[in-house]
This record gives sequence, structure tokens and C-alpha cells, in this order.
Amino acid sequence: MKVLVPVKRVVDANVKVRVKADNTDVDTANLKMALNPFCEIAVEEAVRLKEAGSVTEVVVVSIGAKSVQEQLRTSMALGADRAIHVTTDEDLVPLSIAKILKAVQEKEQADVIIFGKQSIDGDNNQTGQMLAALTDMPQATFASELTLTADSAEVTREVDGGLQTLKMPLPAVVTADLRLNEPRYASLPNIMKAKRKPLETLSIDDLGVSLKAHQNVIKVTPPAERQAGVMVSSVAELVEKLKNEAKVI
Repeated sequence: MKVLVPVKRVVDANVKVRVKADNTDVDTANLKMALNPFCEIAVEEAVRLKEAGSVTEVVVVSIGAKSVQEQLRTSMALGADRAIHVTTDEDLVPLSIAKILKAVQEKEQADVIIFGKQSIDGDNNQTGQMLAALTDMPQATFASELTLTADSAEVTREVDGGLQTLKMPLPAVVTADLRLNEPRYASLPNIMKAKRKPLETLSIDDLGVSLKAHQNVIKVTPPAERQAGVMVSSVAELVEKLKNEAKVI
């Protein structure tokens, strides 16, 4: 059984991002980049399934400039067997990414595709669902538990009312939630081994995918700065301000 895990290169979660002076995009120059945390959870789950004997091969795929190979090597250091890099210098929207991944899936014929539920930069939470729609594969989002059999996947997912358990035939798409697992740290020997694992490079043309613009970014602005608080000297003054200034009571 083969698992395909799409991963994304994002600005490290601990880094404060800046917006370019012309408000066209986020300025990523000289910023520390990392594997998207939810993608890391997806890789960890695929590796655990392999260690449990449910999966025979874990393949990671990423779309972007040559720099994404760093995150692909990181994924292989965490336990993935090989990687696929689809090259492009464009910042693609989720639908375009889903179309490319559809072509990769047609080539790889993976039994399960495990996504992180969203990336921490765009926060769209769209690509997994779009790929499931394009490929007509069953899907389970926000997975907190995943069990595989020879021909089905059982997924426990978090919903507003509690937990929902779904059983789906394979192949299927699963998106990983935060509580699915806690990713491991890559050991130095595994980091060295990852440098020798196969990494295939493909272009969008190699996959026979034709893309078009689905949306345009008009403007990127930072969030408004939070206003400083006000110190009050008594409960009575606090109540007065909540009532007359904030008007919340």
C-alpha cells in the first residue's frame, strides 16, 4: 500500500512576517522557512502507518521553486521513502495545486493521500477537498485518528458536536488535524540518509497540466495593531467604562 503526502514550504511559525512596502505580498527575504506544521503531522502519520505494517511506501510531493527540496529532504529524514518536486516559480492557488496533485496521483496511484488540514500561511483549508472532488475520491477531513485495512480507511474526525467516525473505500483523501499525532524529531543519521533518498523533479508540462488564473491578489496588508489597554482604579470605574465606552453591558 502506498501513501502520498503533499507538503508545503512556509515561513517558520515562530517568525514574525512582514508585508512588502508595495503591499503586493508577504516579504519572505531572509526569513526562516520550514515544513508546514500540519504537513509534518501528515508525514508523521504516514510513517507510523508504515512502521505498523499497514503501508509499504511513503511518497512526499511538493510544488514550488527549487528551495522546496529542503522541506522534501526534511520529510524524508522523518521517514518518507522518496520525494517528488514539481517545479514552478509561481505562487499557485489551491485549485491549481489540486489539479497538479491530481496528475501526480494518476502517475503514482497511491492508496491514501494524507494532507495537513491547512497551511499556516494561506489558511485556506481547500486543497485536500478540491483534490477529492477532482479525482472523485472519498474524503475525511480534520482526522484525529486513522486506521487502514487492505481496502478501506476508518477515520475519526473532530466535529462541533464531538467525534465522528467514517469508513471509506480506498483510494481516499484524508486531512490531518492537530491532535492526530505529535511529529518526531529527525535524527542526525536519518538526516544523512535522506540526502541519498531519491528525489524526482518534474515540471508542470511533464504532468500535462494546463493552468489558468482563478483569482488575483489585490492587496496584502498587516493586521491592525492592538490598542493599548487602560488601567482603572476601581470596579465601579471598570463597570462604567464597559457600560458607557465599550457598550458591552
